[in-house]
Amino acid sequence: MRFLSRFQWVFFTLFAFSGVVNAERVTVDLNPEWKFSLSDIKNAANSDFDDKQWQDVSVPHDWAFNKGIREGGDQGANGGYFDGGVGWYRRSFEVDESWLNKRVLLNFDGVYMNSEVWVNGHYLGKKAYGYISFRYDISQFIKAGENNISVRVDNLKEPSARWYHPAGIYAPVSLIVKDAQASINTNGVFVTTQTKNANLAVAKVKVEYSNSHSEAMYVESELIDQAGNSTVYDSQALTACSSKPCVFNTELSIAKPSLWDVETPHLYTLKTTLRSANHVFDSVETHFGIRDIKWDVETGFWINGENTKLKGVSEHWEGGPVGGAWTKPLLRWKLALFKEMGVNAIRTAHNPYPPIFYELCDELGILVMDEIFDGWHKKAPFDYGQQAFDTDWQEDVSEWLTRNRNHPSIILYSVGNETRGEEIGEELVNYVHAIDPTRPVTSGHSASAKMDVFGVNGGSEKTQFFTNQQPNKPFVATEAPHTWQTRGYYRSKTWLRDGNHSERQGIFDLPDLTDKEIFTYEWAAPDKWKNHKQHFNSSYDNATVRISARKNWELMRDLPWFSGHFRWTGFDYYGEAGYVHGGWPFRLFMGGALDVAGFEKDLFYFYKSQWTEEPFVHLLPHWTHPRMQANTEIPVWAYSNCEEVELFLNGQSLGRDNLGTKWDEMQAEWMVPWQEGTLVAHCYIDGKRMATTQQVTAKSPSQLNLQLEDEFLTVDDGAAIITVSLEDKNGIYYPYGENRVYFHIEGSASIRSLENGDPVDTSKNVGINHRKAFMGATRAFLDVPDTKQNLSVISGAILGDKSLFSSNEIHIDVKTLTLVGTPKNNNIDIYYTTDGSQPSKLSKKYQGPFKVTPKTEVNATVYVNDNLVFTMRESFADGSGLYWGNADQTVNRPAALGAMPARDAQLKGAIKGKNFVDFKGKEGSITWYQENDGEHGLNQLEFTYALNDKNKRRDMDLIVNGKKIATVKFENTGSWNKKWKKAKLIAPLGAGANYIELRTSGSSGPNIKSLSITPKADE
Repeated sequence: MRFLSRFQWVFFTLFAFSGVVNAERVTVDLNPEWKFSLSDIKNAANSDFDDKQWQDVSVPHDWAFNKGIREGGDQGANGGYFDGGVGWYRRSFEVDESWLNKRVLLNFDGVYMNSEVWVNGHYLGKKAYGYISFRYDISQFIKAGENNISVRVDNLKEPSARWYHPAGIYAPVSLIVKDAQASINTNGVFVTTQTKNANLAVAKVKVEYSNSHSEAMYVESELIDQAGNSTVYDSQALTACSSKPCVFNTELSIAKPSLWDVETPHLYTLKTTLRSANHVFDSVETHFGIRDIKWDVETGFWINGENTKLKGVSEHWEGGPVGGAWTKPLLRWKLALFKEMGVNAIRTAHNPYPPIFYELCDELGILVMDEIFDGWHKKAPFDYGQQAFDTDWQEDVSEWLTRNRNHPSIILYSVGNETRGEEIGEELVNYVHAIDPTRPVTSGHSASAKMDVFGVNGGSEKTQFFTNQQPNKPFVATEAPHTWQTRGYYRSKTWLRDGNHSERQGIFDLPDLTDKEIFTYEWAAPDKWKNHKQHFNSSYDNATVRISARKNWELMRDLPWFSGHFRWTGFDYYGEAGYVHGGWPFRLFMGGALDVAGFEKDLFYFYKSQWTEEPFVHLLPHWTHPRMQANTEIPVWAYSNCEEVELFLNGQSLGRDNLGTKWDEMQAEWMVPWQEGTLVAHCYIDGKRMATTQQVTAKSPSQLNLQLEDEFLTVDDGAAIITVSLEDKNGIYYPYGENRVYFHIEGSASIRSLENGDPVDTSKNVGINHRKAFMGATRAFLDVPDTKQNLSVISGAILGDKSLFSSNEIHIDVKTLTLVGTPKNNNIDIYYTTDGSQPSKLSKKYQGPFKVTPKTEVNATVYVNDNLVFTMRESFADGSGLYWGNADQTVNRPAALGAMPARDAQLKGAIKGKNFVDFKGKEGSITWYQENDGEHGLNQLEFTYALNDKNKRRDMDLIVNGKKIATVKFENTGSWNKKWKKAKLIAPLGAGANYIELRTSGSSGPNIKSLSITPKADE
């Protein structure tokens, strides 16, 4: 009878519905045409408030990123020195009279944080968490015609995260209009699948809906494959419902299913329609994939019966060149770069992302470890754990799960990261299972005994981790390995973070490449460093906490129970620049395989050599070493997925090297005596040459090369990425180039960001027309709202060796890149001065290269078709730019000086001096944040201080994670700022987040310069 009723219903629909009234839901894009003010304005929520003087913006919008950074930025060193504050947004929208009888929802995909919303002056509510979607029913507050939305976003309490966070409406906004009496609930469709065999899969569909109509109602389920073909149709009558919500369940049989996996991410669309015989009330499309996953203690992770290693990266939403304001085209570009590298998994560290991310992962075939929280208690001074976790976590977890549970890309949920609380951890796991029982739950080493999958962060890098007995659970390295690289920077000596060689760290062997350091350039002279953390990191995979990327991959590949890893990180990101990199002017965490501009580091090519199959070869380092003594032996490496590589120098073969499977054989390598010329590498499989690359010695930069990055992004997508490279006269990339590059847009486009990846470039990304190159290149990221209009980019630079060491010859180059339309023959005139004055058309006209002396400032004006497009400036041999010293100056960095500056800590009652903190005779405290990515244990704490109080000591209480540990005795040193001593003591630190506080106890405190932490070996 059930089959007959369905058949009769289908037959009836074919003949009786020609006059159906279609009233399906309407979604309205509210991303453009917002007004914004970075201030807290009284009465801004009123519907008649005059916002004409406010700034015009579009969503996504991140005011913190747009404003730029400053040394005293509200978010502090961990937040990349960005600011917080209060911002207001306002927007009008039109309401059709027919909507007054509808249910209208105002939907936000992400607002950071503490947002409050009004419509037509009516207060709707507040959402504390900045990393979750939310919505309000505005049906009773709207009117026909013009309506107004007001949004107040409060980021006054900073820091509110342990990394840089966005500020404002950083993700899409929309209106959803649907029937007031009969509709499918938000996130109300849940599809689970099971593959029976190669010819059959079953999709179980659960629909939550509301219905107060008295007429007979039906639910239609139509399944559409990726080619757009309707493959399954089902229709069933609804029975009376008294519960809230109403629930409908059905099963759909899918013949010869196309499975979703990382190589063939086939997606289906389920169209669910709520209707009567002659009226469509609501319709929702749900995208899903058919795939089976399994986590096994002995063999790791499986998808569709295939044992699969998770080749993953942990990634902050803000990692990359646009802050938190990702558009979908730019986010697709970022994820496509990961796929090119061989990445098949991403951990959303440490919060959910907006929906566009999961849509792209489904489409591209990227597995997701979806994380909801960083901490269940305070980790940053004013984070969600401190402000709202206790009251809001259930609501936010419910939104997260019901919104994301249909995405086939999500294979694992994570409920926390390096936080504490067995009881709340267990409660979270049970809550997740109740809403979505189809996926296991893990954490970043938090309440691990309560998790389904054993997730370990930095502790999974230790030698002893692989010899200790593991829990009887599937295992994944949730945050490993931790290695650092600065694009284009090399050191031949191994570097361990803070010089740490403690046995407790379990450090793997990582020998030096040479007996003495052979590279000597740095970002600045050592006397300009605030501490000895302030340096770049080598690109040889020899800068780490305790394990190299190569060794970590070897272990993961060869141990069956090792499901995979999420390395820290994929892209560099803004923030956490204090405790690792020493603080201002360092602004970035340099753990990515790509820098923050999306330029590939050498590490990118290591992973590509191990994780991809299309033959390639990559050489490092570059072959431009103007200050290196001839015949100095340089370690030359080749990453390749071929079997062997042959290296040539100036046409002479230096031999072939086989690529192996052990960690120290994963690169082909040679010791090559330095001489100018050309390095060429050929890679071979079965004796056949498969790929070639080269590195050529470059002279000083004299021209620009503009390139549109169009492999994963086209202008038709509404965005464009322009790479500008500095080259010598022969078109050879100059790897030390650091001249300013200027941009002018002709056409319908705007600059979303200018970024170069330089860890110490503290200039703005937004609202400027130039950015210096870093290690030879920089990028412009454009929004292109109208892809039909002519569009071109004009770029210029005053070019030369900043130090004038290689040459004192200066070139001025201006290039045009046409993005849309036919290239024009522009007439370009350049006028310049060398005395620091501003040039005019009466100044010298540029006809060719000229020479300058040290400390010369060159200024130039550029006219295109007689219109001034930009004015340029560059200085030479003035002490700015890369520092070229010697090994003793730039290499010998004592571990004891790898300290956390007091200036970068959280201060109460104290003020910042030049390079220390001064209590000025008053009471107060200094609180450092330290993230212990290993296990709990004893550590030596060393406070550097100065004190000139001859009458008494100024002892202070040491408080660790809210508990008083000891009293630190500070003896007189004889000076307030010249004679410094160290106060040492042993204290326990926990795994994960630690707050180390020095608090005065009635006699004020000394001047404090820094805190150093050294793990003690187990006794």
